[in-house]
Amino acid sequence: MPITLLWAVDVYGRVYSLSTAGQRWVRADDLLLELKRVSAGKGRCWGIGCDHHIYLNIMPSETSIRYREETYENQRWNPVDGFTDVLLPTDRWPWSDVTGMNPQPLHSFQLPSRSWEWEGDWYVDQSCGEPSQTGGWEYAVDFPANFSPDKKWNSCVRRRRWIRYRRYTAQGTWAKIPLDNPKKPPLPLCDISCGGWEMSDQSGRYPYLWGVSQQGQVWFREGIHPRVPEGTSWEEVEAPKEVAQLSAGPGDLLWALLWDGNLLVRTGLSLDSPTGTSWFEVESPSKEVEALHVAVGVSVVWVVTKDYKVWFRRGVNSHNPCGSGWISIGGEMMMVDVGLNDQVWAVGEDRGLYFRMGITQSEPSGNGWIPVSAQWGSNKELIPPRDECEFSGHLTEASQGSAPSGTDSDSELGPTNSEHSATPILEAAGPSIVPLGGTGTSAPPQEAKEHSSAPQQDAPKAFIPASDSFINSLVSDRDRISTTQPSITETPQEDSVELPPAPVLPTLPASGHDVPFMNVDLEGAGAARSAQAAGRSLSDVLGTLENSQGIGEEDGPVWAWVSGGGCDVDASSRISWLSSTGPLISSLSLTPVQSAAWSEQPQQQEHQEITRKPLERSNSVWVRKGALRWWRDWKPQRWVDVGVALEQSTKSDGKKDSIFFVYYTQYDEKKYLQVFINEVTALVPVLQDCHYTFAVYTAERTKQRWPLVLAAPSEKEMNDWLDLLSDCCCEWRGIAGAPSRQALWSTTCKGDVMVHEPPLSLEAPAHAMACDLMYWRQIPGHLRCVESNSLGLVWGIGWDGTAWVYSGSFGLQPSAVNPEMHLQTDVRSIFVYENQRWNPMTGYTDKGLPTDRPMWSDESGLKECTKGSTHPPSPQWSWVSEWAVDFSVPGGTDKEGWQYAADFPTTFHGHKTMKDFVRRRRWTRRCKITVRGPWKMVPPIHLSDISLMPCLAQSKMEQVPLWALSDKGDVLCRLGVSPHNPAGSSWLHVGTDQPFKSISIGGANQVWAITRDGAVFYRGSVSPQNPAGECWYHIPSPPRQNLRQLSVGRTSVFAVDENSNLWYRQGLTPSYPQGSAWELISNNVTKVSVGPLDQVWIIADGVPGFPTETPGSVCHRLCVGPMQPKGLSWDYGIGGGWEHVSVRGNSAEPLRGPNPPPGGPSHSPALQRPATQVNGSAMCV
Repeated sequence: MPITLLWAVDVYGRVYSLSTAGQRWVRADDLLLELKRVSAGKGRCWGIGCDHHIYLNIMPSETSIRYREETYENQRWNPVDGFTDVLLPTDRWPWSDVTGMNPQPLHSFQLPSRSWEWEGDWYVDQSCGEPSQTGGWEYAVDFPANFSPDKKWNSCVRRRRWIRYRRYTAQGTWAKIPLDNPKKPPLPLCDISCGGWEMSDQSGRYPYLWGVSQQGQVWFREGIHPRVPEGTSWEEVEAPKEVAQLSAGPGDLLWALLWDGNLLVRTGLSLDSPTGTSWFEVESPSKEVEALHVAVGVSVVWVVTKDYKVWFRRGVNSHNPCGSGWISIGGEMMMVDVGLNDQVWAVGEDRGLYFRMGITQSEPSGNGWIPVSAQWGSNKELIPPRDECEFSGHLTEASQGSAPSGTDSDSELGPTNSEHSATPILEAAGPSIVPLGGTGTSAPPQEAKEHSSAPQQDAPKAFIPASDSFINSLVSDRDRISTTQPSITETPQEDSVELPPAPVLPTLPASGHDVPFMNVDLEGAGAARSAQAAGRSLSDVLGTLENSQGIGEEDGPVWAWVSGGGCDVDASSRISWLSSTGPLISSLSLTPVQSAAWSEQPQQQEHQEITRKPLERSNSVWVRKGALRWWRDWKPQRWVDVGVALEQSTKSDGKKDSIFFVYYTQYDEKKYLQVFINEVTALVPVLQDCHYTFAVYTAERTKQRWPLVLAAPSEKEMNDWLDLLSDCCCEWRGIAGAPSRQALWSTTCKGDVMVHEPPLSLEAPAHAMACDLMYWRQIPGHLRCVESNSLGLVWGIGWDGTAWVYSGSFGLQPSAVNPEMHLQTDVRSIFVYENQRWNPMTGYTDKGLPTDRPMWSDESGLKECTKGSTHPPSPQWSWVSEWAVDFSVPGGTDKEGWQYAADFPTTFHGHKTMKDFVRRRRWTRRCKITVRGPWKMVPPIHLSDISLMPCLAQSKMEQVPLWALSDKGDVLCRLGVSPHNPAGSSWLHVGTDQPFKSISIGGANQVWAITRDGAVFYRGSVSPQNPAGECWYHIPSPPRQNLRQLSVGRTSVFAVDENSNLWYRQGLTPSYPQGSAWELISNNVTKVSVGPLDQVWIIADGVPGFPTETPGSVCHRLCVGPMQPKGLSWDYGIGGGWEHVSVRGNSAEPLRGPNPPPGGPSHSPALQRPATQVNGSAMCV
């Protein structure tokens, strides 16, 4: 790691540096230098002097800084004198720059400042041609033209370049930057900030300097270059309001503090526009307290308010320079500075220096403050950590060899006599910097009694400078307090006097609204210095101290400013002066002296009392960043490389809040999207272009039918992001462990299993929970459909027909090693269609009409799908077979697998006729996926449908009825199913004379089923004693409609026909369970699920108003109740690829309330006129 420096300024304007490889503070060589504040960057440090001049310190390096001055000598040929410097009036100047527009005679070049010196005299650049032949001249026909070293017959003009080098000689020292000439310099500056060096490809080569004048104007230093470190001139940047202070980050962040306490953010900063384009105002973190100081880094912003509270800005990025919100950070600081690697340095309320430990890219807010404990003075005294103070009932004397320094103490304290010069100064081994309120040096033991008995009002009051020109005030302060300094005689170290303990005084409360904007706040330092010079006993303020450190030459500095912009430190750095054995608490809600007093309280005497303040947990911010691909929201839609970040903040009460950011660039403009985790409703893997893709749903994006679709480069990275986002969503909602027994289950067309934890308001007649606000989380596994009930039984069927039973727990937190996870496999078939058209010359051929579908397509014919371009649904799937002709197509095929029709698209049949001009055949290929989930296989029969009897949660049943259909259409009844044995014991075959395709069992053992030809049957006499029933009763279907799926609730039956219409069975009573007639409810329905409370949920085929929406949306029927069993309207929820939903486990009774009026807007599709069908006669089969 390279050696870098930390810069700091004390309240007297003295500048110090601390090397990462050293252990001692080093004062600037120029003892007369007094700066107000400094701003460090890579390899340099800027400062504002008390004379309002700007100073620059360039770090020494092996490579010197040299700048080449050049000018051109121009001549023209004439027939009399040849080439001469007498030019035509229209020619350029005889001595000019390369363009010829600006005159540059040799004597006009002056050194820009005293920091430069000439390396030699002017000389001709003879790099063109042979020096002895050309003399450095270049020839051309005229000005301006292309010059060459060859003189020709038509060469009428010539020029040569003169060069002179100057070298920067002020490296390692503080050099004054000259005023602009002839430009008007800015008004006296009160603040500067160096930054911008990371915007260039060459880090650190092109820094920017910003300044603020005392009138609130913003200035920018132009012309800063590696060869011109001082810059050339100042440019004013218009600001909407008066600025008090600003901070520039290493990148393109610039924040400014206004006099009214709010903040400004500069946007549009880039290499092409270093001053930016516009300002945006941001409010102070606290409305009651104004901001006092701001500091920015690469992607962080820290603010200190006037009550000395520290705040961290969330969501700050070059794409979003304004951020998204404030987080309170523990600590009481007067100013902060963000250095390299976004590390944070601060000046505490006690005027000590602190470092924020634990700052990393994933945790930019850090986790606590530690003091900067570097050595001070020639005797290697440490400026100790504030929590290492040892409070006891006696004083330890100064070491015999300690004496005041003869270099700085005289200049600081004014003239002293010989008695004073030989007197040692007693220092506390605890904090060298005391809290505001002041404390001084303690008297030696011989005079301790005299000082303790002296009245406290005899001590002179601390002089607090009020002028902004603080050096003059402090100089006058030194003269004033030096006359009152008491004489302190040296005593042997072994003599000690026991003093009675004194209570520790807490830090004076700071008034947040009365803190003025000053270059340096000197109230605390002035009070401390005055009290110390007056000889006030330390026991009068802090009690007695036990000194375990060596005594230095003088007091440690009272810090006013720190700058870490050039200090290369990170969380893993091993720096000697940052390795505190006892780091401070994360929240400096106590002053460091109080914190140390509290931590050492067991060692104090029992009668000593210390004011106790409860420790507060510090807020923190955690960030996970990555790179993904984003399916762009607008047309033309395509994949875009983006950066993503998940930012999670933890508040003092432990509650966490997260934001997900997506950063992208559009037309060279940086933009971003943000998704609040508390608004996320689902995280779903999706099938798209064979990427590792997942979709992020929110309530607003669900309404717009446009989720945030992202793709990861690998399956592991996609799963990592899904797990991370899902954990944040569940943690915010308080969801932990396995699903509850009342959960809603669903599956997507991809096979993912989703679960929603229903609130009591989900089925409330009034003010029901909106369907698009429901949060769905993924459960490991892969299924085509899933059914549940309120007793904790969950069964599912895979795409290959395998039956699975849920083996996980309900409502309990799983253990770290989960024995309930099993290996689960699933197999599904992928289809493509080969299409052909007949023509008289060649018969059926793959040459279709221009209006025909692609000759290789999907079933709809809208998308071209060839065998070579068709891939498994996602990278998690793998092929397990080759392409083959599928002969099991609905409608039948001929011996070659072809189906025929008159044209595309019409109904296809399996035999050719004279009017059939097109044909198709289906090709199939099987693929397999293997996952791990809480599912156990139920062998050996493959199923096509399954149904569990819904019941209330308080129901007690020894065996739960379960009916199913095999893949061949046989009706089965599972025996022995119970909450203790969810898989059951055996299958019982129920006799039928035709295959079935859908079955459902409702309340009171009502079993309804649909045959493959669309006929409806009711199973009679089903009971716990007779689980298989006795006979089937035929129920007429709706007119001219074939039903394909149904669901039976407690007292209602709903069914879906082949045309996606939803029907309701009227007239169901306990005495007549077959009902009387069918009533049409709605269209646009593919699946229906009726729960134990007769609640109705469906999978809608599409959403009105969104024709391009992928089929499959979860919808809820509103206002379903005993008086309105059919409901009134639909509430469309999450959608786009949902395959199945089951609400049969939700038996939570909603809160009773008045039913809403039937009026109001409806979200349901257009209803057709209800059709009724009289009930037919029951028949036994």
